[in-house]
Parts: sequence; structure tokens; C-alpha cells
Amino acid sequence: MDIAKHFHDSIALKQELLKTLIPTIEQIAQKLAACLKAGNKIIFFGNGGSASDSQHLAAEFVGRYEKERRALPAISLTVDTSALTAIGNDYGFERVFERQLEALGRKGDVAFAISTSGNSKNVIAAVKRAKEIGVYTVGFLGNTGGELKSLVDLPVVIPSKKTSRIQESHILIGHILCECVDELIEQG
Repeated sequence: MDIAKHFHDSIALKQELLKTLIPTIEQIAQKLAACLKAGNKIIFFGNGGSASDSQHLAAEFVGRYEKERRALPAISLTVDTSALTAIGNDYGFERVFERQLEALGRKGDVAFAISTSGNSKNVIAAVKRAKEIGVYTVGFLGNTGGELKSLVDLPVVIPSKKTSRIQESHILIGHILCECVDELIEQG
């Protein structure tokens, strides 16, 4: 059992991201701040651990991150069990996010499609619907980015095949975005 290897692998990946993702994170933060200042919302969705990340990040915006500020409109499409089960039953699991996005998404919103593989069929369907509505899409992806890499407006690809490292990186970037958006909103 090489516990230190897990730490070293995580640190090495974060160092790689530090070299490549700062401009992308700045771009997303600016887009989110503009979205929120215009009265729009942030939408998150994904499966499994990415569903948890969706809920976590939406809560950081609605509640607060580290500083007191007004609540910011954000929603995770993974939390409404009645909608998830009704849509899954009536339309199939591949449409659980698409239908919710169709109902709740508006032009000017920003949606985070979270998929460690980049190939989740229900996430892909939702991104396609988002584009039709005029919702800007950010992909939190892993490995090579999968099919979603070319579908989203702005892909953030974590170059790892290990799901846990990808998810750790998604949350790190999400937390950085929370802090950046708080600063940008505070500046006016």
C-alpha cells in the first residue's frame, strides 16, 4: 500500500493544471460573473460523483463560498428525485438532464456539463439542448475530453484516466471559480 503515491500523483496533476489552465479559469470566471450580473443563473449536472460535484458547486453559489455576499442563482439538475425518476421513466435516463435544462435553462445562463469520461449520454443530450436554447456550456471533463470536448463552448479537460484525480481537480477548479466570481461580483 503506497499511500504517498496518491499524494504525489495528485500533486503532479495539479502542477500540470497550474501550467495550462489559468487563462481558461479566468475566462470562465469572467463569463460567470457577466452571467450573474445580467440576472441569469448557473446550471450544473453530471452523474455519480459528478452529480455530487454539481450539488456541491451549486450550493457554494447559492449559500456562500468564503465571504458573506448575496445569494447567487445556481441549480444542480441532480437533486430533484421526482423529476429524475419521472423523466427517466417516461423518456429514458438519457433525457433526465435535457428535459430539465429545457424547462429551466434560458439564453444567457451558463451550464456546467460534468463528465469524467466526456461521453455520458445524458450529459451530451443536455449540452445539445443547451446550445439550441442559447445556454453557454462549460465542460468539466477528464482523460481526452470524449465527445463532449467538441460539443461544449469551453472544455476544461483534466488529463488523467483516474476518476478520483479528475474529480479532485474539478472541485479544485470549481472552488477557484467560486472565489474569482465572488471577487468579480464584489468589484461591481
